[in-house]
Amino acid sequence: MSKSIFIKADEVAKELGVSYSFASKLVRNLNQDLDERGFITIAGRVSRKYYEEKLYGQIQKEGGN
Repeated sequence: MSKSIFIKADEVAKELGVSYSFASKLVRNLNQDLDERGFITIAGRVSRKYYEEKLYGQIQKEGGN
């Protein structure tokens, strides 16, 4: 099964080993950042790419330089 372009708060909670309420707050904060930049956001979900970049730093593509 392929991953969605969005990640939900329950997935964030499971991945980080934190409570659902903390994960929801994190998703809200990330969406607020995106909204302030003029992006369209969906409540309860955040761009997986943006989440990973903010959490883990710049992720390099596999096989790329």
